[in-house]
Amino acid sequence: MAHAAPPSVDVFTVRTDGVGGDVVAALSTQLTDEELARGARFVRAVDRDTFVIARALVRATLSAYGPTAPRDWRFETNTHGCPFVVAPQAGTPRLAFNLSHTTGLVALAVTRGRLVGVDVERVDRVLREDVAGRHFAPAEVRDLRALPAAAQPRAFFEYWTLKEAYIKARGMGLAIPLADFAFTLAPPAAPTIHFVDGFDDRPERWQFWQAWPTTAHRLSLAVTREDLDREVAVTLTESAAEALVA
Repeated sequence: MAHAAPPSVDVFTVRTDGVGGDVVAALSTQLTDEELARGARFVRAVDRDTFVIARALVRATLSAYGPTAPRDWRFETNTHGCPFVVAPQAGTPRLAFNLSHTTGLVALAVTRGRLVGVDVERVDRVLREDVAGRHFAPAEVRDLRALPAAAQPRAFFEYWTLKEAYIKARGMGLAIPLADFAFTLAPPAAPTIHFVDGFDDRPERWQFWQAWPTTAHRLSLAVTREDLDREVAVTLTESAAEALVA
């Protein structure tokens, strides 16, 4: 008897520090004119380069999942601005992806037939306001404040990347109030999610996964797990920007 392939998510990361201008120029040939125009609007050169690397990562990677050249992939967005592969190119089960980038790193998650969200943040950046107190669920604020003061800034990004990954996977972004759901962290166990009464979702259908692609970057992944008896396998692949050049 044939068995269905185990559910899986592939996560790809690329470091953006020190990428040469010749590499960025080569990667830009994989982007559409509309993407090049969007990238040109960034004021800082580092942001323009990161945009090109991120979009090239999406296009080059997706071409490993379907018979489409990197520059030919077409995308559409929902009402919340979340991008999707245009249906005829998505195949069956539907190809899905999610992209995140921060200073020094780009991350991409790719899967089929399920919702997925990824977020990566640099944990050594300074927070200039009480983001947790303003936006997190009360239980998260309580647990965060219970930690030693020196541990709180780093722990903040544990919660923040998980919350970002979840709302991105839902395709709704900040249309979902961040205080309406809370994460419980109990390493080495995977994080778990809880919702306020009346929230339109079920905790048991989600699986969360975290990694340290570098010592300065925390990455969190959210993915639906419709078959509650089978965990979704996650594979992390790190590569250089040069490897994306066609």
